[in-house]
Amino acid sequence: MAGGRPTKYTDELLAEARAYISDFQEHGDLIPSLAGLACVVGLSRETINVWSNEKPEFSDIVKDLLAKQERVLLNGGLSGAMNASITKLVLSKHNYSDKQEVQQDITSKGEQIKSIAPHQFVGGDQ
Repeated sequence: MAGGRPTKYTDELLAEARAYISDFQEHGDLIPSLAGLACVVGLSRETINVWSNEKPEFSDIVKDLLAKQERVLLNGGLSGAMNASITKLVLSKHNYSDKQEVQQDITSKGEQIKSIAPHQFVGGDQ
């Protein structure tokens, strides 16, 4: 690589990133996070995002981290060991929601609605 900076993408960095998923608590983190990973391996969040899109092996590491994050949050939230508001906020990034989708049909009372042409209305043009 003439003239370019040497890459930080090494087997050692990958091993350190994988290890973070298991030992995140040893780094003072309550949950594994991309911010924690960035600090531990000495990368910016931007670089982590770029590598997770461009480098399949690093992408797998990020996916594993996010799965572990989700699991830790679920267990902590269900047990009451973690702050409910923060747990809810972070789990929303994993597509969890407390919204209830209610589908109510108030016009047809469950009956199939049929199309009616204008000339079929009482008093319509015929």
